[in-house]
Amino acid sequence: MGRGFPRFCWIILSWILVSCIHQVQLSEPQSTGGCDYFQGSWVFDQTYPLYNTSDCPFIEKEFDCQANGRPDQLYLKYRWKPTDCLLPRFNAEDFLRKFKGKKIMFIGDSLSLNQWQSLTCMLHSSLPRSNYSIHREGQLSTFYLPEYEVSLMLSRNAFLVDVVEEKMGTVLKLDSIGNGESWKGYDFLIFNTWHWWLHKGRKQPGQINPATDSTYKGGLPPAVTVVNEVLKNMSMPVVLLDITRLSQMRKDGHPSIYTGLMGNDCSHWCLAGVPDTWNEILYAILANRET
Repeated sequence: MGRGFPRFCWIILSWILVSCIHQVQLSEPQSTGGCDYFQGSWVFDQTYPLYNTSDCPFIEKEFDCQANGRPDQLYLKYRWKPTDCLLPRFNAEDFLRKFKGKKIMFIGDSLSLNQWQSLTCMLHSSLPRSNYSIHREGQLSTFYLPEYEVSLMLSRNAFLVDVVEEKMGTVLKLDSIGNGESWKGYDFLIFNTWHWWLHKGRKQPGQINPATDSTYKGGLPPAVTVVNEVLKNMSMPVVLLDITRLSQMRKDGHPSIYTGLMGNDCSHWCLAGVPDTWNEILYAILANRET
């Protein structure tokens, strides 16, 4: 797999995801049958969060809501519970053993940064004695754990397609992904886009706790239908990490005014927080595929 694209192309489209993963068999005894990780509810769990941001020396300032003065901690104490099974708790040592020697790349906008940052903190905080290096060159950031030969890359690419300068100005070439040459040679690609395509207006601040099925009134964005249709016709094996609904229920998880910067951020997520759950689900699915 070192020369071309990976066997599996994992797509994460934050906020517009549909339920495309069903009957994912867990590797440890749970309920009979399969498990849809994406249908469930948020439950209070005193053992959360998975890490303390003070144990993650490289965390982005704007994601560290506690350090930026957020007075409450209740938002840190929720765990995602699928309806018909249990979501395995993240195990950093198991993750690194399973993916020893692997190269995993996140490709997308600042929400990909949010998730990549979450995973690097989850790993480092669980294994603080392991050496690591973190390096950024241009739009590529690399977190590397030499003991396990595991590399986690982040390629900042908001639109995925090529962006070029023409006489008329900056143009998105919807039929061109020449920049995708740089994605070759990785074992797993995790894509995220859409967030920048429909930017307009400002979001309202969220509430102090999660919504439930009975209190959440919002629907899925219309782009969900498009994504679903495209995935049906793809020849490359693709798994859609359907995190839209579980994320939409967590208005309390946004940084809001606690970014250390000017403004009110209701697009990204506090860390520790909701992106950790994205990574717990990702870990469960990846580990199952590698078993």
